[in-house]
Amino acid sequence: MSQQPGTPAPGPGAGEDPSARRERYPGEEQGRTAPAPGSAPAPGSAPAPGSAAAPRGAAPRNGEPPRLPPRPLHRPSVDPAQATAFGRPRGVRGSFDAHSRSGLAPRGIQQLPPPPESLNQAFGRPAGSREVLQRTPGEPEPTPAPADDPVLWESGSVRDPWRDPSAAAVLGPPATTAAEASAATSPPTAGPLLSAREVLFGRRVHPKALALLGVAALVVSIAGGFIGRVTAEEGNPLINPDVTLAEVQAGADRPDGSVAAVAQRVVPAVVSVEVRVGAQGGSGSGVVIDGNGYVVTNNHVVSMAVDTPNAEISAVFHDGTRAPARIVGRDVKTDLAVLKVEVANPTVAQLGDSDSLAVGDQVIAIGSPLGLAGTVTTGIVSSVHRPVRLAGEGTDTNAVIDAIQTDAAVNPGNSGGALVDGNGAVVGINSAIRTLGAGGEGGSIGLGFAIPIDDVRRIAQELIRTGHVQHADLGVNAKSVSDGLADGAQVQNVQDGSAAASAGIAEGDVIIEVGDREVRSADELIVAVDRHRVGDTVPVTLVRQGRELVLDVTLH
Repeated sequence: MSQQPGTPAPGPGAGEDPSARRERYPGEEQGRTAPAPGSAPAPGSAPAPGSAAAPRGAAPRNGEPPRLPPRPLHRPSVDPAQATAFGRPRGVRGSFDAHSRSGLAPRGIQQLPPPPESLNQAFGRPAGSREVLQRTPGEPEPTPAPADDPVLWESGSVRDPWRDPSAAAVLGPPATTAAEASAATSPPTAGPLLSAREVLFGRRVHPKALALLGVAALVVSIAGGFIGRVTAEEGNPLINPDVTLAEVQAGADRPDGSVAAVAQRVVPAVVSVEVRVGAQGGSGSGVVIDGNGYVVTNNHVVSMAVDTPNAEISAVFHDGTRAPARIVGRDVKTDLAVLKVEVANPTVAQLGDSDSLAVGDQVIAIGSPLGLAGTVTTGIVSSVHRPVRLAGEGTDTNAVIDAIQTDAAVNPGNSGGALVDGNGAVVGINSAIRTLGAGGEGGSIGLGFAIPIDDVRRIAQELIRTGHVQHADLGVNAKSVSDGLADGAQVQNVQDGSAAASAGIAEGDVIIEVGDREVRSADELIVAVDRHRVGDTVPVTLVRQGRELVLDVTLH
């Protein structure tokens, strides 16, 4: 039984079964269900606490505990675009539009105009064609596979590529009409060939104008060439394009005494001597003096290879033949050495007479200066019997030679080469040069010195026979002196038991002549004594205390 409106609810224990008590929801009275939120209260009923009629936080009636009012509803604003897309059309209250089948265009769908005719021609089917998809030109019509399963459309529609899901997409040429297709498939016909005028000027120039243009170009080119020739000749008067130099016959006449004839005979008998000692090396020249392969050269050329186990000496002939060489013997007092080369039939030089030479005679120097094999230079004999002392670094040579002086160009590498007279006979062995360079490293200045071939023949023959040479010795040490009237070699000391001591030569004596050879210096005394053999008795003229004496000396 519901209470009347406005009647207070009895409290606990006032006619109510305590076991029948339950929790009441906010807004619910005893024996009455609270109205739904947002609905209007019943006529004559008291407003619920927190509602519009009952202010929020009003004191409860009839001693009821305070109740929480309902949470207010949140209604978000509706976006007009979404309402247009998803809302009901105007005038429609139900779920479906009763006018949807009235034939009107669906709302929101725009009807496009038909495509233009150009697009239909480009991408549409040809007139009268039933083909749905175009094929590549020449492609045969595909044969449809038999359908085992029942199709979902008519049997004739299975061939339509638009309905066949397994149809392949083919990109082909745009759709053409029948006339265009026949024109495209017909073979091209050969057209008329273009002329040069059409290619160059595209028929814009008349043939007469072309002819005039060619004549004008020809005239301009002729005039330009003529003007250029005249200008070139007048611009540089030193040149003449019409000059032709005269040619004479070659001078093939070479007499026997000419340099060419002599060089042709002697050059094959001169060899290059190469010495290698480890990483060091040197080179010189040599002359073949015997058919058994004996070669004479200078001692200072091969001295670095003496007593060296790994030394290598080679002789290189004019034709490029290279052969090993061995030292037969050497003489440090005359700077001569003899080598033995194992070759067959070598060209042998002819040995001449050095005592017959005179100042002014033509001579030819042949050797390998600076490593240039077969070099020939010419000159004259500028002096004879020139005492020259030879001593070089790195060699044990300590000699004084009675040299032939020549102005033929002699350079390092000529040592051991041949000095030849006008008849092709060897008259000397080139040995030394006089230079202005520091340490003797300069080139030739026209002063070369050669060992006379008479001394070479004697020394080389003794070296080949015995392997060593014994020189005559006077047994004195001397120095060069001059009193203003005469020059000579003054004796500094006399060795005990020497030839000079036996003959009575004393210290202080000035020797001025040995045999028939004048002595004007200490070096000239050495070469004068060396011209004699051991055991020869030679008259020695000397000056002692202002008096001239002649003593017979037997050389040891």
